[in-house]
Amino acid sequence: MSPFPIAADKQTLEEGMTLSPRFDAHGLVTAVATDAQSGELLMVAHMNAESLKLSIETGEAWYWSRSRGELWHKGATSGQIQTIVEMRVDCDQDALWLKVNVAGDRGCCHTGRRSCFYRVKPLREAAAEPLTLA
Repeated sequence: MSPFPIAADKQTLEEGMTLSPRFDAHGLVTAVATDAQSGELLMVAHMNAESLKLSIETGEAWYWSRSRGELWHKGATSGQIQTIVEMRVDCDQDALWLKVNVAGDRGCCHTGRRSCFYRVKPLREAAAEPLTLA
């Protein structure tokens, strides 16, 4: 059972001040992490009720690893701990925005890069044009 209440109605969900996350059929909400100072987009992950609760309680980002099927304390092995400066929930409470400070080498991507968003796809050009690295 989720530790979070279910909103009574749409008005309460969208305008109320109670965190009532709307988890999907797999029990997850999308979580976007950005650098608290620069605003740089770092990564997108998912949280279940337990990882969201742990994130709120500890002030550090916990996620649910879909590929491993387990809780994931970001930085536990890499040292790239994400300390949450601010957490926001979107209008219909099915996505979270975490503004974080990153410890260690300040990276976030398992490829060793600062951000998981390191490829650029040019728009309005030939569809076959490859991605470029930022």
